[in-house]
Amino acid sequence: MKNEQSTFFSTYEIAYLAMTVAACVVGRMLFQFIPNIQPMTAIFLILTYQLGVSRGLVVNVLSLLITNLYMGMGIWTISQILSFSVVIGCMGLLCRWPTFRKKRSLQVIFSVLAGFLYGLVIAMIDVQIYGMPQFWPYYLAGLYFDLLHGLGNGMFYLLLAPIFQQLFYHIKKKA
Repeated sequence: MKNEQSTFFSTYEIAYLAMTVAACVVGRMLFQFIPNIQPMTAIFLILTYQLGVSRGLVVNVLSLLITNLYMGMGIWTISQILSFSVVIGCMGLLCRWPTFRKKRSLQVIFSVLAGFLYGLVIAMIDVQIYGMPQFWPYYLAGLYFDLLHGLGNGMFYLLLAPIFQQLFYHIKKKA
């Protein structure tokens, strides 16, 4: 596997990233009937943990563009991409801390908090885009959805991290 500094993707990485984008798209579509509970955020975090920020950002952009083609494309797509990018960037920073990398419990806690971070960032962006007069009422109205997002992230992280870790291990072995 190429390291984080490399700008080129190996053939195995491209296949892995394509599979990950497909998992994000299918997961988001499959759970769309449950507000804010879908595996996409957890997958972004797992991928960022395994391959780094640049790969997480690539999957973020592709997954959101593809799913929003099905579910509705609009100015909010920019807000979503930017909000997930902040979450992915924070995961990348935390992954530099050896204790965080060793303890899955810390990763799950961050995945739950990532739901709230995503909600905060998207609210800050949306207030500006839509010209809303006040931030706090808008943000507070969405806290319940942030809670659902966070709980879903924690659940999906616990379920999917071991699976993606095994897939990554097998791909890395072949590279």
